[in-house]
Amino acid sequence: MDELAPAYERSRPGIKVNCNFGGSGTLEQQIERGAPADVYLSAASKPMDRLAAHGLILPDTRRNLLRGEIVLIVPKDSAGPNSFRALADGSVKLIALGDPGSVPAGEYGRQVLQAMHVWDPVQEKLVLAKDVRQVLSYVETGNADAGIVYATDARESDKVRVAAIAPDDSHLPVVYPVAVLKDCRNIPAARALVAFLTGPYARGVFARHGFTTVSP
Repeated sequence: MDELAPAYERSRPGIKVNCNFGGSGTLEQQIERGAPADVYLSAASKPMDRLAAHGLILPDTRRNLLRGEIVLIVPKDSAGPNSFRALADGSVKLIALGDPGSVPAGEYGRQVLQAMHVWDPVQEKLVLAKDVRQVLSYVETGNADAGIVYATDARESDKVRVAAIAPDDSHLPVVYPVAVLKDCRNIPAARALVAFLTGPYARGVFARHGFTTVSP
C-alpha cells in the first residue's frame, strides 16, 4: 500500500491517501468506535463481516481483493522444526502466533494447528503477538523457535526461512476483502481507490510482492 498510494494520488490530483496499518481486528474495532476512515482492507473476511453486520460498510463496494498462504517460519540458520506437526516436539520451546482473537493470521494458524492435531499440545509454547509483523520479529531475533505468518511476510525478511506451507484444506481460504466505509468523507474518491486496487497496475504490484489477486 505504501507503493500503491502514491500511484493512486498521481491519478487523482488533489487526493491524499493516508495509510493506517495494524492488525485487522484492531482496525475493525477502531472503526466500530468511530475512528475516521474511508476504506478498509482486511486480511480476513470475519472482521469485514462484523463491520457489515453493524452497517458500517457500503455493501456494493466490497470486493475480495487478494488471496494468500499460511506458512511456518523458523530463523534462517535454524535446523527445524520442518513441519507444523513437529511443533509438538520437545525441542521446540516457543512458537510465535498472532492472537487468534484479533489477528487473522493467528486464527488461520490456530485452524492449521487444530487440523494437524497439535493445537492442544502446543498451548504452553505459544507466544501471542499483536500482529504478524511482531511474529516475524520474534522469529527473526531468535526469541521464538518458529512462527506462523503469511507467505508474503516471510518473503520480506532475509532472517527467516519457510519451513512448511499449510495445506489449503487445513484452514479457511486466506482472503483479503476491501470496502468503502459508510461514514466515508469522500465516497467518489474512495470508490475510485477500490477500483484502482482491483486494476491492472495494482494487480502487478500485488503479484510482485507474492499475493495472488482475485479476478474482478
